[in-house]
Amino acid sequence: MMREKKLVLRTCVVSKEVCEKKDLIRVVRTPEGQVIIDLKGKANGRGAYLKKDKNVVLKAQKTKVLDKKLEVEVPDNIYEELLNILNDENSK
Repeated sequence: MMREKKLVLRTCVVSKEVCEKKDLIRVVRTPEGQVIIDLKGKANGRGAYLKKDKNVVLKAQKTKVLDKKLEVEVPDNIYEELLNILNDENSK
């Protein structure tokens, strides 16, 4: 008998949509204060979720919502990396 996998839902910090975790990307401020993109969803630290959507990432960058959520300045290269990840996923 297989146990049903529990649906893990998280809220996108930009669109406020509640999505399955697999439809979101987690950005984390590590205990050392670094900002990383956590594709495995297991990194230690304070996390914020973004929908896998280019417009959401661009809006997050514009409104600095991640800076507020993670209480640290998120460098531009994080947004570039997020957009690259989305481009890679969409080109599959």
